[in-house]
Amino acid sequence: MNRSALPTDRAVFTPPSEEADRVRMRMAHRAAARAFAVRAGGPEAWGWQGRTLSRRAGRWWLRLVCAPEDKRGSRLWEGNASADASLPRTVPRPRLHQVSEWTRGGHAYRAELSEYIAQPALQTGGPVLTSEADLPNSWWGDLRTALATTATVPTNRQAVRQQWIDRNFARFLGIPTPTAISWTTGHGDLHWANLTGPPLVILDWEGWGLVPVGFDVGLLHAYSLTRPTIAARIRDEFAHVLDTHAGRAGELVALAQLLQVAGRGGHPDLAPHLARHAEHLTGTHVPVP
Repeated sequence: MNRSALPTDRAVFTPPSEEADRVRMRMAHRAAARAFAVRAGGPEAWGWQGRTLSRRAGRWWLRLVCAPEDKRGSRLWEGNASADASLPRTVPRPRLHQVSEWTRGGHAYRAELSEYIAQPALQTGGPVLTSEADLPNSWWGDLRTALATTATVPTNRQAVRQQWIDRNFARFLGIPTPTAISWTTGHGDLHWANLTGPPLVILDWEGWGLVPVGFDVGLLHAYSLTRPTIAARIRDEFAHVLDTHAGRAGELVALAQLLQVAGRGGHPDLAPHLARHAEHLTGTHVPVP
């Protein structure tokens, strides 16, 4: 779970923009360390727009997540804990050790003490792959097995909602919404900053749940579009998913989500690749935001 910073023009996992929020998060992280009787050290690892703050704490990884008090208990809030309890241990991921929650000043905090993973994530600073990844065949085989095993886990959690698909699919892709979506259990946020290796470990399970078939690998492929060799490898390794009708629909849902992010200014270097790939799959120009 080591994550060093990238230049700010490429990083999306960054501290909060307000100094007061940075101070507040650091104070809460220190309070969590005291509660768990551990000493946090090493570089800070901030999550999306400063929503989380993590640091190594000896043989543990101490992650703090913050939300407005009235948003406490959302789908993401207990995702890591429910994944730890629900997924087979054969799915390689950090083991959750201890959890603490509290509220203060209108904010809710959740601290999670997990197993420390020594090998770094394959990408730092954000989810988009920015350099080539030379991964052995065994790593790809382990990823296929991990996703296939995850797919067998029953859950009522929804990582992607049908309502979002109905509302946004045509808006971002310019084609009708699929009449039927095939669902499976998935990670929900499969990108290069959530993968290590070799050996493979899959990080950050807070968003796991039901996803369209093909969504996870479609998302990983989309985040790889600036590295054509890796993107082609994903399509080859997961052809049994992506080359099916159900898998193609799930891949398009993943692209629609990222096109929404791009329309809000996210991943500017990736945005044109997303549009070109979506147009390649659909034969239709994506709508202009």
